[in-house]
Amino acid sequence: MNTQTTYMGLLLNSPIVVSACPLSEQTDNIVMMEDNGAGAVVLYSLFEEQIRKEEARYKTVLAETSNASAEALDFFPHLDDLNIGTNEYLENIRKAKERVNIPIIGSLNGITNEGWIDYSKMMEQAGADGIEVNIFFIPGDVHMSSWEVEHRYLNIVHTIKKSVKIPVAVKLNPYFSAMGNMALRIKDTGADALVFFNRFYQPDFDINELVIKTDLKYSESNEIRLPLLWIALLYDKVKMSLAATTGVQTAVEVIKYLLAGADIAMTASSVYKNGIPYLKTMNKELQEWMHKMGFDTIGSFKGKMSQQNIFDPTAYERANYIKILEGGSKSTSLTPLHNPY
Repeated sequence: MNTQTTYMGLLLNSPIVVSACPLSEQTDNIVMMEDNGAGAVVLYSLFEEQIRKEEARYKTVLAETSNASAEALDFFPHLDDLNIGTNEYLENIRKAKERVNIPIIGSLNGITNEGWIDYSKMMEQAGADGIEVNIFFIPGDVHMSSWEVEHRYLNIVHTIKKSVKIPVAVKLNPYFSAMGNMALRIKDTGADALVFFNRFYQPDFDINELVIKTDLKYSESNEIRLPLLWIALLYDKVKMSLAATTGVQTAVEVIKYLLAGADIAMTASSVYKNGIPYLKTMNKELQEWMHKMGFDTIGSFKGKMSQQNIFDPTAYERANYIKILEGGSKSTSLTPLHNPY
């Protein structure tokens, strides 16, 4: 079975991609991911706060030493010493590219476009095959309009896209009021891919200590339904790569996302739970399913269950919502237009 797929112009041997997580901080882990069948790896995120903190520290040292003698300057750290986080990140890209053949995608996480241009260029120069822009922004200001929120996203993507030649993916959150239109507008900025969806790590309360808890919970397979819906709705309507990154625990979720129209399915939780070698199991189960169903390539079934490729497109709309309420937990048949049998 041929499991090759194309994601934002990059040829991958597998649609199973490791999403941004601390596991990729170690080059040996990335090598192991490739050995076990990962189609690509999205490196752990470089956060805007890291960049700003390092720049602020350097400016402070520079100001405090600007009037010092040349001899005294030797006692103060240089920029390279203070810029460990970003320099280390770029070095990790270089090391990974030296040791693996799969695409390495850098990840930028922030809320503004200030400072991102230089670092996106640096990622490209370090050898990154692409950049994933993760705009982690919660519009808590009640005076901020939806237009202002959307403009912030579009401005960031447009700015980064203008500064690099490598492909750029945008990791979205699911809270836009007009997701389809927002997807089209992001495409118009020049972005190459959309990633569904960013998981905002929402706080919880400790009612005994009266403190905010910020514990991390892995995604679960039942979380695939919202991204599954939007990928199925947007497939072939928005002419760019689509990626899924929520709830991928087994090959089952990978297959569902591909049927909806995704080019790739990203996972981190399953690798944390089961270990990096589990990627090989997921690839094996994907190939076994393809053989059973008579599919020789990913392209032969990708998007087969998208809205435009089923007999009853209303199954993704309000009509099916009413049927579900009337019929309880009964499932609605989504028959492909081109059934292989």
